[in-house]
Formats: sequence, structure tokens, C-alpha cells
Amino acid sequence: MTITATNTASLDLLLVGYEKLAYFSLRPELFFDSVCEVGTTNLTNPGADVKFTIFNELAAATSALGETTDVTPVTIDDAQVTVTLAEYGNAVQTSAKLRALSFLAVNPVVANVLGFNAGISIDSIARNAAQAGSNVRYSGADGDRNDVDVADTLTGNDVRRAVAELRSANVATFNGSYKGIIHPDVSYDFRGATGGTNWSDPHIYSDPSGIYNGVIGTFQGVQFMESPRAPLFANAGDGLNGTGTIDVYGTLIMGRQALAKAYSTGGGYSANPVMVDVPVTDALRRFEGMGWKHLVGYGVFRQAALRRIESASSIGANA
Repeated sequence: MTITATNTASLDLLLVGYEKLAYFSLRPELFFDSVCEVGTTNLTNPGADVKFTIFNELAAATSALGETTDVTPVTIDDAQVTVTLAEYGNAVQTSAKLRALSFLAVNPVVANVLGFNAGISIDSIARNAAQAGSNVRYSGADGDRNDVDVADTLTGNDVRRAVAELRSANVATFNGSYKGIIHPDVSYDFRGATGGTNWSDPHIYSDPSGIYNGVIGTFQGVQFMESPRAPLFANAGDGLNGTGTIDVYGTLIMGRQALAKAYSTGGGYSANPVMVDVPVTDALRRFEGMGWKHLVGYGVFRQAALRRIESASSIGANA
């Protein structure tokens, strides 16, 4: 006897189940805003531009004074660094129907996505300022970004040269080490070439609590933080050979006071991006929104404290 069973094909009663825990895209660590050591702490007045003043040192007085001769006074001079503020922001608006029919709460998801968007947006602006420093060298003795080819990977000598330049310029360290931000593709070649004997791994530091997220170790006086957000100039290299298909990476090595951050605390702004509720203005009050805003600017504070080494990677885009 054949048993006829009512099964899944007989009745349209099956539903798709959805996990109510919200997941998000893989997110990188954000470094660049955190290394902006100079900031606006005592403004005379609000303004679109913020000027930081650096006083120059007097020349060393090494000549003996005459017993009966008075000294000739000298002048003190200064220099100013200007950082221009600009408004940044983003917003998301949701409908009442979406909020009513969604299987999970929409507003917390929107808030999470907007929060990270604010962070990565501002960190990108800080990165753009950092990668615009004027002190740049190219691996492989190349003289231009256009001339970087796949064999021009970062070397220990490149790092030692940058450290020597920083020390020669009297650039202060962060508790004994300079900071380096390196792309994982560059780190792959660099760490393999330099060997373990030249590295100090994070676990041997005397104060592990002070380690930045992403720190992979130290080399020749530079504490390296690995980040996919390190400067990357796509298809910028090997143009001299007519191809222009080599990705060029910028490894940043910096000392104290390399970068400056200026921001406004007026008009509802603060030192960090501010989350805001978008007013409901439609006739049926169906559309709700939220967003973030910031009034901020970044710039190089001391060019002497910032070095960029441009190189290729054997695992980068070199087709």
C-alpha cells in the first residue's frame, strides 16, 4: 500500500527563518586620527582657519663675552602652520513601513552603520593629510612614484634612513620609538626580508598596555602598526615602461607632533563627530532619519617629523 503523506510540497506553510542578530562588514582599525598629537586646546576665537605658532630657536651663543662690552640683542622669529576647517557629514532616512515590517530593529542598525561611517570618513581625511607630507623617498633608488616596479619592495635600509633623518632633525619619539604605519602587503615582504632577529614582538614590551591596536613589532627604533588603510596609490608605478599597472604603497614613519587637528566646538560640534536626529518634516510623520556631522581639519604640523617611503609589494596588484 502506498502511503500518501501531506508534505512540504503539498502546503505552502514554510517560511524562511532569519537570524535576528545583525552582522556588519569587516572593518579595519582606525589609526590616523589617533596619531594627531597637536590639537586646538586654547583658541582665541572661532574661525574658518586655525593657525598654530612655532617659535624658532636662537643660534647657539658660543663666543665669550667681552668684559666691558655689552651684548647685541637678537630677534626671535616664528612660523605658523594653518589648518582649514571644513564640514563633513552623512545621514540615513528610513520609512515607517520599513520600521513596521522589518524582522529586526532598524534604528540600532542604522546607528551602528552611521557610527562607523563617521569614524572611517574622518580617519580617511586624517590619512589624506598624513600621506601629503613633503618628505618622501622611493625604494630601489627610484626617483619617482612612476618608476616604482614590482622588485622595489621596502627594505631595512629604507627604514634606517628614515630614522636617521628623523633623529638628525631632532624629532622626538613616542616613549623611545617612532610610529610606523605599514600596509599588510608591504609588511609581508619587509618582515620576510629583515628576519626575526631584527624584530621585537609586542609581547616582550615592558608596558603592553600602552601598545596601539595593530602593532606587529618594532624594527630599528620604529614601532610598526599594520593597516590596510596605509596609503595606496593604485596602478601608479612602472609607468616609465609604459604599463602603469604596479600598485605603489606608502609606509609612513613619524615622530611627535607630525600631524595637527583643528576642530570647532560651536554650532553643536565637538572634538569628535556628533550623532544627530534628523527632524521629521513630512505630513504623515513617516520618515525618520539620523546622521553625523563634524567641523574639522587636519594638516602636517612639522614636515620634519613625517617621512613617507613608497614601494611595491610582491603580493600587490602587479598585473
